[in-house]
Amino acid sequence: MTFPRIIAAVAGLFLVVFGLWAFFGPQSFFDQIATFQPYNRHLIHDIGAFQFGAGATLLFALAWADAVGAALAGVAAGSGLHAAAHWLDKDLGGRSSDPYFLTALAVVIAAAAVMRRRSAT
Repeated sequence: MTFPRIIAAVAGLFLVVFGLWAFFGPQSFFDQIATFQPYNRHLIHDIGAFQFGAGATLLFALAWADAVGAALAGVAAGSGLHAAAHWLDKDLGGRSSDPYFLTALAVVIAAAAVMRRRSAT
């Protein structure tokens, strides 16, 4: 395994783990890592979603030779969590259309990733 692939694997795993922590344990993540006041649950959820998406993209890139397919799959993973954050936090503000729009966006990106993967095999 080459040095860049090792870094991609380690960074990908790190980002996925910390992203999931921020998403599923926002208060704990804030208390331990992101101690910037004031606490904002939705912001920590978003941080988790985007960290997860970046890590997933690195891991998909290790598994797929197709850069566009790997990028689409990683962005779909992060977009899915981002949409979930807007459903979970819709009582905290934002536009009422955000959960619907972000879910549709995540589904379209995921569909493109699946289509790209199927066309590559």
